[in-house]
Amino acid sequence: MTTLASLVPWIVAAWLLGIGLYAIITSRNYVHLIGCLSVVQSSTYVLLLAAGYRKGAAAPIFYTHPPGTPAVDPVVQALVLTDIVIGATITALLLALVLQLHKQRGTIDPEKLRPLQP
Repeated sequence: MTTLASLVPWIVAAWLLGIGLYAIITSRNYVHLIGCLSVVQSSTYVLLLAAGYRKGAAAPIFYTHPPGTPAVDPVVQALVLTDIVIGATITALLLALVLQLHKQRGTIDPEKLRPLQP
C-alpha cells in the first residue's frame, strides 16, 4: 500500500498534464487556452513537491528541531514558489496580450484570425 501511496502524486501530475494538453489542443478560445496552460503548469507544482517529499520529515525550520532531524528539501519548496510566481506573471502577460488582440481584431478565436495584411 505504501508503494501506491507514493505513486499518487506522480499519477496526479501525469493526469493534470494530460488533461491540460488535451484541453490546449481542443481549445477554441485564447482565454481558455491560457487557463489550460495554467493547469499544465500546476502539474509541475505537484511533480516538484512529490520529488522533494520525504516520509516522516518535518518542515525545514531547524531552530526548533535538534540536529540530524530529517527535513523536507527546502530547495524544492523554493523552486515551487518561484514556479508559482513565474506562472502568475506569464498568465497576466498572456491575458494582457489577449485583451489587446480583442481590441485590435475583435475576436479571440484562433480559427477566425487571419494573418495580418501588409
